[in-house]
Amino acid sequence: MKLVLATSNKGKVREIKAICQDFEVIPYSDLIQEFEIIEDAHTFKSNALLKAHAVFDAIGDENIIVIADDSGISVDVLNGAPGIYSARYSGKGADDRENLNTLMKNIKAAGVESSPAYYTAAIAIVTKDVERTVHGWMHGTALTQARGDGGFGYDPMFIPLGHKKTLGELDDAVKRELSHRSKALNLAKKILKIL
Repeated sequence: MKLVLATSNKGKVREIKAICQDFEVIPYSDLIQEFEIIEDAHTFKSNALLKAHAVFDAIGDENIIVIADDSGISVDVLNGAPGIYSARYSGKGADDRENLNTLMKNIKAAGVESSPAYYTAAIAIVTKDVERTVHGWMHGTALTQARGDGGFGYDPMFIPLGHKKTLGELDDAVKRELSHRSKALNLAKKILKIL
């Protein structure tokens, strides 16, 4: 079964391919030219659905299955920020490093060196006849310093619950087992198997 990903983010594509090995997984940018999808919804679920529908409509093939991920980190000391704005926390066009540095700086500005935090992943599945969403979460601690160079995004500043290392320091196999995206994708695979 071919799954078209509504992302061209290399980190997300790599993670999703590793978890969904039973499927042929291709980023939509392998089929059509990349285009900007305006994520103006107020929840991870709604933004994931926006992306999935935009790619499904743009490709124009009723036989494809599109999956989209919307995910981010929410930090307690920052009242849940950056949340749905995680990918653009430092402003439009900011890269992972800029977003990471902004979040660490803002936690430090709140007068702490760490804070409880959690990741959310919403996965949307869209076909000609079906629209489904699932969620996964990973709880832990956000730090004001980056450790390790593995993963992507905010991984170097996040220690999952029950661990001492950041996601940037942990092996990919361990991260896959813990990750919010893995949890959501494992639920999504159950849906995909009955489509």
